[in-house]
Amino acid sequence: MTEDAANVFWAARRAEDPSLPEPMPEVWAFGATPEHADGLLALVLAGTKTGTASSLWDYEHTGDPVPAVGDLSIILDGAGEPRALLRTTAIETVPFDEVTAEHAHSEGEGDQTLAYWRASHERYWREHSESPRGFAVDMPIICERFQLLFPALRV
Repeated sequence: MTEDAANVFWAARRAEDPSLPEPMPEVWAFGATPEHADGLLALVLAGTKTGTASSLWDYEHTGDPVPAVGDLSIILDGAGEPRALLRTTAIETVPFDEVTAEHAHSEGEGDQTLAYWRASHERYWREHSESPRGFAVDMPIICERFQLLFPALRV
């Protein structure tokens, strides 16, 4: 991603909605690979994915700011191009083994069951965790819900 692309994207969103704040929000992609980023972004754009989960340990390790209600995020595709704007609507931090079936469903992945969520996310954190702690069944998980602000869902 070029910083210019993110700046152009943010300027266009602010032109459409002048109530958006001037500072550009966090810019990031879902997943750990370009393919993962594209697949999860597609679920967001389809309105299927309205939630995500992150390891609190990863945030602590990298020093990145922990998501908070009201945060805006520019979401990149697998090529690093800005494609969506999200607003965080809810945050709950719970142990991995206490993530609910409702939250698993909100993530929109696989068959949207808790069993699928647990298997895929355990594998993800074992393979891609940024924290040396990796994965544990009681690790703190940030369960985030969000609203797609751009592009608007076509109904």
